[in-house]
Amino acid sequence: MAPVSEAETSAPETEQATEDELFAESEVAADYLEGFLDVIDSDGDIDELVVGDRPVVEIVGGGLGKLIGNNGATLEALQELARLAIYRKTGEHSRLMLDVGGYRANRRKELTALAERTASKVLETSRLVRLESMSAFERKCVHDVINATDGVESESEGSEPNRRIVVRPTS
Repeated sequence: MAPVSEAETSAPETEQATEDELFAESEVAADYLEGFLDVIDSDGDIDELVVGDRPVVEIVGGGLGKLIGNNGATLEALQELARLAIYRKTGEHSRLMLDVGGYRANRRKELTALAERTASKVLETSRLVRLESMSAFERKCVHDVINATDGVESESEGSEPNRRIVVRPTS
């Protein structure tokens, strides 16, 4: 029996959400996160946005490190909780992206630089490079840079939480 691909096991594609629907998702998440901040007695301003085809919530302010956690682990957990709040309200799965204190924006810059250095190394040595384990967000950032670079390709290997990227020459 042939292995089943991810595309075969995922739900059928639904119509793309409108910008109003995406903004409504970010509002639900913002309300949930505002209540969360009240419970833990933490300050932070919450911005609701739509970026591309995703709802986005940003929490900005000082002293937000506890909401980010070690290597963004708490941020990832809060994002999942906010997505669950959206699901509970709408019955639809959300692709909400949460950023706290600019952590994801800064991490994206770091990962872009890492991907560029890795691509250069692979091109110079013609040898594959395995990167450290990364979250899905981090892997996507690296894959995006590698996919835009001629002469190299990338794929993820392993299983969570130890999933990593392998970068190799294309020829």
